[in-house]
Amino acid sequence: MKHQHQQPAIFKNVEIIDAGSEGMAIGKINDQVIFIPFVVPGDVVDVQVTRKKKKYLEGKAVQIHEYSKKRTIPHCSHFGLCGGCRWQNMKYEEQLFYKQKQVYDSFTRIGKLENPLILPILASPKTRYYRNKLDFTFSNHRWLTDEDRQVETESVNTDALGFHIPQFFDKVVDIRECFHQRDPSNAIRTAARAYAADHDLKFYDVRTWQGFLRNLIIRNTEAGGFMVILVFRNEDEAIFGMLDHLARHFPEITSLFYVINSKKNDTIYDLDFNLYKGDPYITEKMPPFRDGGMEIEHRIGPASFFQTNSFQAVNLYKTAAEFAGFTGDEHVYDLYTGTGTIANYIANYVKRVTGIESVVAAIADAEINAQINGIHNTVFFAGEAEKILTPDFLSSQGLPDIIITDPPRNGMHEKVVHAIMGAKPPKIVYVSCNPATQARDLALLNDLYSLEKCQPVDMFPHTQHVENVALLKRRD
Repeated sequence: MKHQHQQPAIFKNVEIIDAGSEGMAIGKINDQVIFIPFVVPGDVVDVQVTRKKKKYLEGKAVQIHEYSKKRTIPHCSHFGLCGGCRWQNMKYEEQLFYKQKQVYDSFTRIGKLENPLILPILASPKTRYYRNKLDFTFSNHRWLTDEDRQVETESVNTDALGFHIPQFFDKVVDIRECFHQRDPSNAIRTAARAYAADHDLKFYDVRTWQGFLRNLIIRNTEAGGFMVILVFRNEDEAIFGMLDHLARHFPEITSLFYVINSKKNDTIYDLDFNLYKGDPYITEKMPPFRDGGMEIEHRIGPASFFQTNSFQAVNLYKTAAEFAGFTGDEHVYDLYTGTGTIANYIANYVKRVTGIESVVAAIADAEINAQINGIHNTVFFAGEAEKILTPDFLSSQGLPDIIITDPPRNGMHEKVVHAIMGAKPPKIVYVSCNPATQARDLALLNDLYSLEKCQPVDMFPHTQHVENVALLKRRD
């Protein structure tokens, strides 16, 4: 006897009550939480359950009965498919509300902090064309639309140049227009796709690890530079024809690189970046945070990290510097310094900055950026902070008066937290791109440090992500 597949359950008139993590919205079904993408708090929807977990459900909206007043019309035709801007259908002021709420919820629920002082979130000066870096994928597994599926399979072009579909490692949305990066970003991507099609260049197949074209990375700065990096699977004369085509049609490209990646993963920062034409870097400038300060110039190479929202990076670092309250005599430790962006930004206002970063290439960039800005009171060390911050290191370098820490999304290593508590600086300025792990670390520091205040900063409009700057003071 054949078993019939049970149809997924559909629940009627579910009210969306909150915005949650990973850009999902939250509803409740029989007192059980359900996470649903691409809907807005205040919507009333019919929900189809797609996954059941012990503590929650996942689902998708199959019909909307009532539209929330918090809604707006998405400006991108890829909304609902590309997972990059899940809050694009929510008014910007509402996005800011839920980002601020995310910080509060993390600090009170995870950090167990009572009544934290959270200043009003800083809105991004731009909500479109604010990014200075985009990473596109060439794939021969394009996500097919309903129209595509009605056509004979053999006649459908499955090549795509765009972004991965959430939860699908092998499916890519073929992006036709992206509102993240200013022109000629869209034109460069379109020209690269068209050239590949005209010259029968094979798009990469992540399932078989075959194909010639792998990635297209476009970086730009407000100072005017445009860097293009093409990633190929293997050496071939066709590389140079494609590079020449882009260089000829886009004089705005000031830095043109290519990378050969024959590995099975997409990581390229352990590979050689081959400069084909133009400068080996692009340049960004950051104004001083205080009158009488110095404008800082940053050279950004193909592997360099720089905040992807240049407009808000100024506000983020200015906030960190203002929270620190420099008097000019401080020795500052800058943990997870990257290319020394913060270290060099604050160097003119303190006695000395000691930067620590695990990526050796980033330390080289930090030292170059210090040199070109005439900064002589910074020193940088390459290595993992949890291994460098030993009692001997603290003794030889001198104890910090202030620690600024800007770790990756997973927060600080527990050994780093203990090393900070051993150094006992009077102040800590903690910059985070993940309030949840920041709250976890603040809970560990809570015996010795009190949270004075924090400042959420919106670096990524139309997404759920939020940066947060927290000021901690030692309990005396």
